Amino acid sequence: MEQLSEELIIEILKKITRTSDLNSLSLVSKQLYTINAEQRATIRLRCGLATEDFLALCSQFPNLLKVEIDYSGSTPGNGNHIDNQGLFVLSSCCTLLNDITLTFCSKINDAGIVCLSYCKKLISLKLNSLPEVTSSGLLMVFFGCKALSSLFINDCKGIAGSTEWLEHLGTDGSLEEHVVNNCQGISQYDFLKFGRGWMKLKKFEFENKESLWKHFGPSHDSSYNSNCVYKYDLCCQNLKDLRLARLITEPEGPEIGLRFLLRKCKALERLCLEYMLTSCKNLKSISLWMIPGLYHEPDGIVFRTGLTDESLEALTNSCPLLQDVELAFTGVDHWEPPEIGFTQEGLVKLMHYCPIRTLTLNGALFFNDKGMKGLSSAPFLETLSLIDCMEITDYGMSFLVQYPRLTDLKLQYCPGLTDVGMAELVHAQKLQSLVVDGCYNISENAAGHS
Repeated sequence: MEQLSEELIIEILKKITRTSDLNSLSLVSKQLYTINAEQRATIRLRCGLATEDFLALCSQFPNLLKVEIDYSGSTPGNGNHIDNQGLFVLSSCCTLLNDITLTFCSKINDAGIVCLSYCKKLISLKLNSLPEVTSSGLLMVFFGCKALSSLFINDCKGIAGSTEWLEHLGTDGSLEEHVVNNCQGISQYDFLKFGRGWMKLKKFEFENKESLWKHFGPSHDSSYNSNCVYKYDLCCQNLKDLRLARLITEPEGPEIGLRFLLRKCKALERLCLEYMLTSCKNLKSISLWMIPGLYHEPDGIVFRTGLTDESLEALTNSCPLLQDVELAFTGVDHWEPPEIGFTQEGLVKLMHYCPIRTLTLNGALFFNDKGMKGLSSAPFLETLSLIDCMEITDYGMSFLVQYPRLTDLKLQYCPGLTDVGMAELVHAQKLQSLVVDGCYNISENAAGHS
C-alpha cells in the first residue's frame, strides 16, 4: 500500500461510500489515515460527541464540505449535544463548508448560529427544530453567507416578529430554494417583504403551522394586519416548483397573501396545494389534499370539499400539459349528498382532455365501478394508484383489461376487492407492475398470480 501513489489512493477512496469502511481503511496505515482525512467531504453526527471531541474531529477533517448534526429522538440530557462552542469550532476549522444541516439542536441559540456567518462558501442551510434561534440570529448569518442559495427552516418557533432577515435576503441574497414549514412566528404575509428575492427563486414551499381541522369552520388568517399596506407587484418568473400547505386565504377580502403566486408564476412546472387553483400553462404535476368545509350555495350551506366539477373543468382549460394528478381526501364521510364536491364524471372528463399519465386517488369515496369503467377510455393513463377507495369492487376490476396504456397498478386498502377481481388482471396484457397492500380480502396467492 505504501508504494501506491497518492492520486491512485484518492481514486480508491472515492469508490468507497460507507463511512465505516473508510474508518476501517484509515487504520491500515498512516498514509491512508492522512489522505482519507484530507479527502473526507461529508460527516453525519448523532448524540454522544462532547464539544472537546468535536474539536478533534473538525481538526481531523479540515476539508469537510457537508455536515449534518441530527439529535432527533434524543433529549439534551440524554448524551452530549453540540452547543454554541461546537458551532464556533466547526466554522473555524472547516472553512470550505457549503452544506450544513442542524436538527433538534436545542443547545444552539443565536450566539452559536451567528458563527456560521464565517462559512463564506455556505450554499445550503437547513435548520430543523432549533427553538432558541431567533430572527436576529438568522439576519447575522445572512450578512456573512453571501453565496447561500438554499434555505430550509422547519419548526423554529423562535423566529418571529422581525422580518428584517427576509428583507435582507430579498435585497442582497441569492436564494434559489426557500422552504419554510411549521414556523408559528412566520406569516404568509411576511413573504411579501421578500421583494426582489422572488425573481431568483426556483423552488418555494410554505406550510403554515396550524391544524388542518381548523378549516372545518369559518376562519381567517390571524397574521393579517388590516393596518398594513401589502404590495403584490413582485416578479417570480423563474419559480418552477411551488408548495403551499394549510393556508387560510381571504377569497372575498382585499388581501390574498401567498395566493398571488398562482397568477404570477408563468414558468411553474410542479404545484402542490390544498385548495387553490389558477391558470398554469406549463404545469405538469399537481397534488391536491382536500378536507370538507362549509360552503354557501343557492340552496343553503353545504359541507363538502372545495373542488367541484367546475373547478376540474377550469383545470382542464388552464393546464393543458397536465400529466400527473394526485387527489387525496381527509376527514370525508360517506353521506348523501356526498362530502366530496366533484363527481367521477368530472374526473373522467379531466382524464380525457389532459394528457394525464399518472393518477392517484386517496380516500376517494365517490369513486366506484362506474368510475373504473369511465377511466377505461382515458387515452394516456399509464399508472393508476387507488388508495382507500372503498367503493371499488371486483366488477370494476374487469374494466382494467380495456385500459389502452395502463402498465402500473397499485391497490392499497381497498376492502371491496377479492381474489375474483385479481383473476381479472390475468387478461390485462400490458400490465407490467402490480402492488397490492392492505386489501385484506385478497389472498397473497391471488396477488402473486395476477
